[in-house]
Amino acid sequence: MIRLLHAVSTALAFVCMIGFAANAQTITPEIYMNWERVTGAQLSPDGNQVAYVRSRVDEMNDRWASEIWLMNADGSKNRFLVKGTGMRWSPNGDRVAYIATADDDTRQVFVRWMDDEGAISQLTHGQNPPQIIRWSPDGESIAFRSRVPTSTDWDIKIAAAPKGAKWTKPATVIDTLHYRQDRVGAITGYDHLFIVPSEGGTARQLTEGRWQTSSLFSGMVSGTPFTFTPDSSSIVFDGNGPAGNTNEAKYSSHIHKLDISSGNITQLTTQEGYWTSPAVSPDGSTVVYAGKVDVITTYGTDEVRAVGVDGANERMISNDLPAGAGGFMFSRRNDRVYFSVATEGENQIMRLRLNGNMEAITKGDHRMTLDSMNAAGKFVGRYRDAMTDFNLAIGDVSNGELKQLTALNADVMAGLTPGAVEEIWYDSSDNTKVQGWVITPPDFDPSKKYPMLLYIHGGPHGMYGVNFNFMWQALAAKGYVVVYTNPRGSVGYGSEFANAIDNRYPGRRDFDDLMAGVDTVVNRGYIDEKQMYVAGCSGGGVLTTWVVGNTDRFAGAAALCPVINWISFAGTADIIAWGNKRFRTPWWEDPSLWIKHSPLTRAPHIKTPTLFMTGDKDLRTPLSQAEEMYTALKMLGTPTKLVVIHGEYHGTTSIPSNMLRTIAILDKWFGEWKKD
Repeated sequence: MIRLLHAVSTALAFVCMIGFAANAQTITPEIYMNWERVTGAQLSPDGNQVAYVRSRVDEMNDRWASEIWLMNADGSKNRFLVKGTGMRWSPNGDRVAYIATADDDTRQVFVRWMDDEGAISQLTHGQNPPQIIRWSPDGESIAFRSRVPTSTDWDIKIAAAPKGAKWTKPATVIDTLHYRQDRVGAITGYDHLFIVPSEGGTARQLTEGRWQTSSLFSGMVSGTPFTFTPDSSSIVFDGNGPAGNTNEAKYSSHIHKLDISSGNITQLTTQEGYWTSPAVSPDGSTVVYAGKVDVITTYGTDEVRAVGVDGANERMISNDLPAGAGGFMFSRRNDRVYFSVATEGENQIMRLRLNGNMEAITKGDHRMTLDSMNAAGKFVGRYRDAMTDFNLAIGDVSNGELKQLTALNADVMAGLTPGAVEEIWYDSSDNTKVQGWVITPPDFDPSKKYPMLLYIHGGPHGMYGVNFNFMWQALAAKGYVVVYTNPRGSVGYGSEFANAIDNRYPGRRDFDDLMAGVDTVVNRGYIDEKQMYVAGCSGGGVLTTWVVGNTDRFAGAAALCPVINWISFAGTADIIAWGNKRFRTPWWEDPSLWIKHSPLTRAPHIKTPTLFMTGDKDLRTPLSQAEEMYTALKMLGTPTKLVVIHGEYHGTTSIPSNMLRTIAILDKWFGEWKKD
């Protein structure tokens, strides 16, 4: 089954009409420095206006900068509103709350009135920056989450330094299993809930202690939203709660209810598992949430559950999801929720009735998130397709039809011809059907031969899809046929497909699926088999190294932010609990699977020139992982390079100039290698 993906964006439709003429103007890496994205959207309660966060590359400061913009729901009168992020409309739509930088360079909560005066008030003045804000339904308060610093009670006392002496700073004492987090650094406190009057006043801390008010995955604080009950008296949140999780090696999360006036906290869920993303029905009777039952496998069955707001009638609604769910929004009828879910390379908005019946209300080759929905069923979110990066779209649950409201990047893409994107389905081992995509160069001629780049996703439980990818389009413009697939282990195809690599990753199944995809494209006749390359980041770096450790058909490889040695990874990554759960039996009891599936053990078999690239701040797949394989290949005499990308946590492209570097490094490395 093969089908061509069509762009929905009217702003870019003319690009596709140009055709793939000779000497077409193509995407160059440099235009990324003018790139823009929608990163969050909120519909006004009356459905007439949309506030959204518009992020752009700040070329002078080499970072992403964000502003809040406002437009009418029909797409007209699009204009700048205020600098900030994380905005939320007040219940009656007269104000917008948001997070922005104050005059003292701290992050604070602000409120802007939406009348002609547009007065702005700073509500908070604390030293701990707010992370997520929510209005109380009565409009009188705003709750927010903030990290409260803590310190060890294991105090070390030594003699005082002489006056004027320059002694080394005190030792850092660590006494928790998960003590650092990628893109955060050291975990120096706990996330707690606060509340502040919406017209100004003193913020009051609602929770305290050595526990988190946000769901935890392998010790990592996810920053999931919380919600008020309709009467504004309570807040429902996920996390490990005041009872805590005494076993730090076991990552779990429950749903809790906080009574604001008394401070009493009730744990609503009893089934042990990872439960997150609570939403409360409009009548205040039911909480819907998502997650997985605690199981021995590394990927459990995705579920949507419900429980009474009093903790009664805890039950499963659906376990027939293609991937994990969250961001639930109730209809005003109390009997159904809407949410976005990944499925077969797309993201669709689903309707799930509390009796378990589920259906997709949107259709098409796109990835649509559900960011906001009003009581009448009108919704907004971020939209992507093959020719459209994150833009703003609006729809209605009554018919699921989408209208794209913004055309960010249409100006920088004007006159440029992107590569065509084609969807493929192919057969792999064990009667497995695998989905993938092919991007061909803008001047593509099927009678000619082209170099091929297989790009592998991470996770390993990730999912590639129909969305625009700048890096791949830039590489296609340089002449590569880019192939990307969703091998077994990917989400979007159900829990069984995702769990097919449990206790055997990387291994035969994902390798077979990747190679079957390569064969499918090679058999079309336009690939130069002397110029085939493979790359990927994170789990993609794992599989890249595994691929060249099991076949020599590629001329070159680039493993970005890889895991090389499962045993050393388990003790040095930030996701320690997950790392130590990678295989059923702990490595100290039986290391055989840990060794067998570590790409490092394939080093003697790697003859393919392989580059390793990792960020110098990466805490998810630390630089030492790449160093282990790099030094092994150096000792073995296999051509290799080690590239350290500065300023990056996990990944190599979050800083705009590093996107350009990543593209240039891959192209330069692959250009040096061609099979004889």
